[in-house]
Amino acid sequence: MSGTAIALEAGARARLGRRAQQLAAASVAYNLVEAVVSIAAGAAASSIALVGFGLDSIVEMSSGLVILWQFRHPLPETRERQALRLIGISFFALATYVTFESVRALTGGDQANPSRIGIAVAALSLMVMPFLSWAQRRTGRRLGSAAVVADSSQTLLCTYLSAVLLAGLALNAAFGWWWADAVVGLLVASLAVREGRTAWRGEACSCAPIAQDSGREGAGDDACGCPDQGCES
Repeated sequence: MSGTAIALEAGARARLGRRAQQLAAASVAYNLVEAVVSIAAGAAASSIALVGFGLDSIVEMSSGLVILWQFRHPLPETRERQALRLIGISFFALATYVTFESVRALTGGDQANPSRIGIAVAALSLMVMPFLSWAQRRTGRRLGSAAVVADSSQTLLCTYLSAVLLAGLALNAAFGWWWADAVVGLLVASLAVREGRTAWRGEACSCAPIAQDSGREGAGDDACGCPDQGCES
């Protein structure tokens, strides 16, 4: 394929748009359950990190709803910038809450109790989220949609948070290191700020849509020249 990007045919764009909506809907459904369980378990265990993880699930859910809103429009690209800004705001809101609660816990000595439910939720998300993020990023890159790629970053962040949360909860359960919970919360906040800035600036992807060869489902994955870790501005 030449270096010049070839515009996607209308049929291909419509198909990818439907796929983006299906992935967003799956993300919303999963994160709704995850949010309810995490926040309930976090409140019972007085775990800031676990409650923050549940709130991140709400942020992820709102991100998916933004994608659904965007692609219900006949010309989704006209809502691209608005979608990115909304996703960025949701990241900043999460970072603000988690930072406040983490600092309050560290200075006040609030101790979180061990939570087996929290450990199970984090472990499950660590297995599910990478595959969902990969599918979202792949679809977003083919569409040339920065918003869909940003949504995949939201999902990938959930994977990182799952790993960090799992480590914090395990340390608390095994050694009684209650402060690990608040430290994990601060790590959650820093990751949220980074992703929020990326979305707000519209840096998630600058790749143009690429035509897919019929019969080659993965033909255009890297045709836009974006690196595997994400598109660059």
